[in-house]
Amino acid sequence: MTITIRDVARRAHVSVATVSRALSSPDLVRPDTRSRVLAAAAELGYQPNRAARGLITGKTGNIGIVVPDLDNPFHTGILKAAQARAAQTDHAVFVADSDEDPAAEIKLVRAMAKQVDGLLLCSPGLTDAQITSVAATTPLVLLNHRLPGVPSTVMDGADGVLQVVAHLVALGHSRVAYLNGPRTAWSNAERRRGLADAVAEHRVDLVELGPFAPRYEGGLQAADLALAAEVTAIMAHNDIMALGVLARLRDRGVSVPGDVSVTGFDNLTYAALTSPALTTVRMPLAPAGRTAVNMLLDWLDTAGDPAPRVTLPTQIIVRGTTAPPPGRT
Repeated sequence: MTITIRDVARRAHVSVATVSRALSSPDLVRPDTRSRVLAAAAELGYQPNRAARGLITGKTGNIGIVVPDLDNPFHTGILKAAQARAAQTDHAVFVADSDEDPAAEIKLVRAMAKQVDGLLLCSPGLTDAQITSVAATTPLVLLNHRLPGVPSTVMDGADGVLQVVAHLVALGHSRVAYLNGPRTAWSNAERRRGLADAVAEHRVDLVELGPFAPRYEGGLQAADLALAAEVTAIMAHNDIMALGVLARLRDRGVSVPGDVSVTGFDNLTYAALTSPALTTVRMPLAPAGRTAVNMLLDWLDTAGDPAPRVTLPTQIIVRGTTAPPPGRT
């Protein structure tokens, strides 16, 4: 039998209107009455009807998350943590995948904004002008992208690159290739910012190649170009691209790390399962997902306080794909 709000009202000895206020606007109800209503609801196992609650509060209880590629475990790692955090606060999550297509992404964002209380955009491919336009009409938090005036949670990719370059230089590498991801990606711009600082600090001979698709196929394509550039180390934009590099080097009979060292970025689960295991940068995916959802919920509760910015640290994970270059021990 379905438990209704009337059943809760009878158990708590209050009116239906009082139960409604206690559940949707608790500040309008005396603490002792609110406690009695909540106890009755818990005893009966009452679950408020989300649609009905929305009519009262003007909120749907839903938040939207738009990601560029659900095939990429980087995004699913963030999404899993974000969804778990939303569930803890009784919010449902709508998810959309733009398939790395900015035109499709803006259509998804505009359509989803009509169905949710707020949006979380993960690694958006939209222009800053488009993001600003959306933020003007919809509560919005950015993840892995930063824009003045919009709340954001980012992972410190620039410092991650600095750590990788310092590691390679310590091993004796002096000529290194960086395989760019999409030129329009904010995360790629951050990595290149870190590279600029690293080159200035360590005087590395840096060869930039690409852009490449941030996928396995991108790594296959990039590996030949990196070998042609006669580098002793290859830094891939992400772990998936690094897997493509490793596969292509293996096909060509190039030893890793004996002939060439390879690094990735993200520390996805399978980075530790390759042979040899991949040296990479750990990105705090789960903390980033939880933090972004918390920021969005805070934004909804406060109706738009000054936009906060959170930067989460990254850490290099040294494994078996990096070693001194040939001729060095």
